[in-house]
Amino acid sequence: MSAAVPARQNPASASAVAAPPASRLNPKYFPLAATVSLFVLMATLGSVLYEGFFSAQVFLNLLIDNAFLVVVAVGMTFVILSGGIDLSVGSVIALTTMVSASLVETHGWSPALVIPLVLVMGTLFGGLMGVLIERFRLQPFIVTLAGMFLARGLCYLISIDSVSISHPFYTEVSQVRIPVWGDASLSISAVIAIVVVLAAIFVAHCTPFGRAVYAIGGSEHSALLMGLPVRSTLVGVYTLSGFCSALAGVIFTFYMLSGYGLHAVGLELDAIAAVVIGGTLLTGGVGYVAGTLFGVLMLGIIQTLIAFDGSLSSWWTRIVVGALLFAFCLLQRFFNARTPKR
Repeated sequence: MSAAVPARQNPASASAVAAPPASRLNPKYFPLAATVSLFVLMATLGSVLYEGFFSAQVFLNLLIDNAFLVVVAVGMTFVILSGGIDLSVGSVIALTTMVSASLVETHGWSPALVIPLVLVMGTLFGGLMGVLIERFRLQPFIVTLAGMFLARGLCYLISIDSVSISHPFYTEVSQVRIPVWGDASLSISAVIAIVVVLAAIFVAHCTPFGRAVYAIGGSEHSALLMGLPVRSTLVGVYTLSGFCSALAGVIFTFYMLSGYGLHAVGLELDAIAAVVIGGTLLTGGVGYVAGTLFGVLMLGIIQTLIAFDGSLSSWWTRIVVGALLFAFCLLQRFFNARTPKR
């Protein structure tokens, strides 16, 4: 008997089946593409409806006014990418402002000592929560909720009143403007935020730590089987978030020129909203730091549109952000449905 000859297959049809069309957008980019597109649409709408909206300074002000939120949202991005959550960031910002104001104004310390001290304090605070989460396998929600209460309570041990900062260093830094082009300028806080975003993009996509964060968010068990340093990475994620929160607190101190226990109340929710609107999945493993930047700018441009309108209450900002969150949660659901299971 002669062996059966396998049927010949058309190479063109085989390649068409094997490889998806190059023009199709990978579903994991859908949330990010939606965020950027919606930001461009809102900017275009504002430019058409309101005179003076389309100017360099208006768009740079989005970054200037939200520099502290950009920094804290970058740290939150790494936490959510790993599959966790950090509810303590707003309280750490408040604690940073209170410690800074107390040491500079009450005890006469130099800002050159105070700023590194509060950065170390925030970093250690985040690292401690990371150790508790990793070592004792506690839920991040509960641990960071406890951290939120602890940091906010420590603020009131320092003072129950607002403590103004009149040190020349803080006032000068808050007023410095760096020319960009024409009459447009950036503040030092905005420059710090840009540097943090660029550094975070490098860490997320060009370092073993960043790749481990994505792997853990995709599947912690698989990351363990691949031999990745899961334990140290989880601690590092919350340590990084603590550092970003403290740095955001320093920027917030420049912005407010005061320390107060009620500073940044609810800011953790704004940070989470910016990360989600920026296209990062709450389940972890998918997201981009650049998307978080656009998420923060989205919140800023909503506030700017309402301010230019003049007839709407500021609470409309919350209403629109809530609607966007619902929409992006549905988009994430759509993304999960379109992503092939492996």
